[in-house]
Amino acid sequence: MATYKKITKIVIPIIIILFLLAVFLFWPINTDGTLIKPNEKLAEGKAAFLAQKDTSTSQKKPNIIILLADDLGKYDISLYGGKEVPTPQIDSLAASGVTFTDGYVSASICSPSRAGLLTGRYQERFGHEYQPGDRYPKNNLEYYAFKYLINTNSWRLNDKINYPNKASIATQGLPQSEITFADLAKKQGYSTAIIGKWHLGHNKGFFPLDRGFDYHYGFYQAFSLYTPEDDNPDIINHHHKDFTDKMIWGNGRVGIGQIRRDTTIIHDKTYLTETFADEVEAFIDKNKNKPFLLYVPFNAPHTPFQVRKKYYDRFPNVKDENKRVYYAMISALDDAIGRIRAKVKKEGLEDNTLIIFASDNGGADYTFATTNAPLKGGKFSHFEGGINVPFALSWKGKIKPHTIYKTPISSLDIFSTIASVTGSGLPKDRVYDGVDLIDVVNNNKEAHKNLYWRSGDAKAIRSGNWKLIVSGKTHETWLYDLAKDKSETTDLASKIPEKVKELQTALQNWEKVLIKPLWPNLTYYEFDFGKQKYFVDL
Repeated sequence: MATYKKITKIVIPIIIILFLLAVFLFWPINTDGTLIKPNEKLAEGKAAFLAQKDTSTSQKKPNIIILLADDLGKYDISLYGGKEVPTPQIDSLAASGVTFTDGYVSASICSPSRAGLLTGRYQERFGHEYQPGDRYPKNNLEYYAFKYLINTNSWRLNDKINYPNKASIATQGLPQSEITFADLAKKQGYSTAIIGKWHLGHNKGFFPLDRGFDYHYGFYQAFSLYTPEDDNPDIINHHHKDFTDKMIWGNGRVGIGQIRRDTTIIHDKTYLTETFADEVEAFIDKNKNKPFLLYVPFNAPHTPFQVRKKYYDRFPNVKDENKRVYYAMISALDDAIGRIRAKVKKEGLEDNTLIIFASDNGGADYTFATTNAPLKGGKFSHFEGGINVPFALSWKGKIKPHTIYKTPISSLDIFSTIASVTGSGLPKDRVYDGVDLIDVVNNNKEAHKNLYWRSGDAKAIRSGNWKLIVSGKTHETWLYDLAKDKSETTDLASKIPEKVKELQTALQNWEKVLIKPLWPNLTYYEFDFGKQKYFVDL
C-alpha cells in the first residue's frame, strides 16, 4: 500500500504536467481576422483612369514582351562576363539594344519585387513589403518546433504574434487598388497575357485574370516542379538539404503550385521552361495581327533543381552536380528566350516589338550553386548581390544596338516605359517612381538620383555612387563608394559619419511617404559576415 501511495505521488504530478504541457502546445495561437481592404480613394481613381478612352495618336502601337528570370544572378550569365554558362541568346538580345550595367530591382525577394515591377511604384508605398503568407503556425507546438527543433538554416522565426487567420490570408496579395502594366495595355486595346509564375495573390480578386491579363498559363505561388518527379530518365533531379527545398519537393504540384491554363488545371509532364516557350509561341500566333503585351515570368533557375538531360549534357566538365544542374537550367532558359525572339522575327514583328529582360532579384546563394561574386551577398540582401541584376532592353529601330547605359536604372522603370510607348498616360492620384527607359537611354539622361529599399528593419539607399545599408535588428550600418568598390569590401561608415547621417536622413524622408506592411512577416534571414551580422525581414 505504501508503495502504491509513493507511485501515485510521482505519477499523478507527471500526468498533470504532461496534460498541461499538451494543452499549452496544442492551444491555438491567437489569430487576427483583419481583412485587408483596398484603398478606397485609389480604387476609385483606378476605375476612373481605366475607364478613360484611348486618346493616343499613334497609329501602330508596339508589342511588348517582358522576360523575367527567377533568382538569376548577374554573373551567372556571359552577358556580364560570367565564365560558367554561355548565354548567347540573352547576350544577343542585349547586343541588339541596350545593356544596363547597373540595373536594380525594388526588392531582393520574389513577391515584393514583382509588386514593384508590375505597378511602377515602390511596393512599400502600398504595403506589399513582405512575402504573402500561405499559412502561419496554428498552435504553440508548430511555432516552437519550427523555432527550436527544425533545422531552418539561416531562416529565423520572428517573435510570436497574432497571425492572420484563413479569411485574412485570403486578402493578401497585390492590392486591388493598384494598377498593373497589364491594366495600362488593356486600356489601350492590347491583348494581354502572363505565361509563368505569378506570386502576387492566389485568391479571388488577386488572380492574374483579375489584374488586367486576358490569358494565364502557369502557377500562382512562389514555386512549382518543372515536371512531376518520377522515374523519367530524361530528367535530372537534384535535391538540397535546406528545409525550403524539402518543402518544395514534398508539396509537388498541388494547390497553388498546380499548372493552370486560365482556371483549368493542366496535368502536363513536359519541362516547364520549354512549355512556357511553347505557350509564348502559340500566343504570338493568335495575336500577331493586333498589339499585345506578353509578360513571361519564368521560374528558372529558382529551386527545385530539375533539368532535361540534353541541357545537363552541355556541361560534362562540371564535376559538382549541384552546379551542373543549375548551369543547365540557365542554359535551358537561354534557349527558351532564343525561341521567343526567333518567333518574333519569323512573324515580321521585330521592328514593332519592345523586349525587356531582367531577373527578379539576385542569385540564391543558399543553394551553393551560385555566389553572385564579385558582388556581395545574394537573394534577400540589400547588398549588390541581392538587388543588382541582369537587365537589358531591345527595340529594333528605336534603340541603337550595342548601347551601354552605365548609371542606375530600376525595375520600376518598366511600368513607366510601357505607359509611354502605349500612350496610356499615368493617373494623377498616385506617385510613380519610374522613368521612360527609351527616353533616358536615347537622350543619355540620369534615370534616378536616389534609389531606396526597405524590408522591415533592413534598409538601403543608393545616392549617386554612395550606398548605405542598415540592419536595424543588429544596429549595423555599412557605407560604400560603389565607384571604387562595387564588391562592397571596404566599409566607410566609421570614416565618413557625415555621409552616413546624410543618407540616413534621405532614407527617413522617403519612409515618411510609405505605409505599414499590410501583413506580417513570419521569418527573417540571417547573413553572417564574420564579426557582423545582417538580418532581413522576409
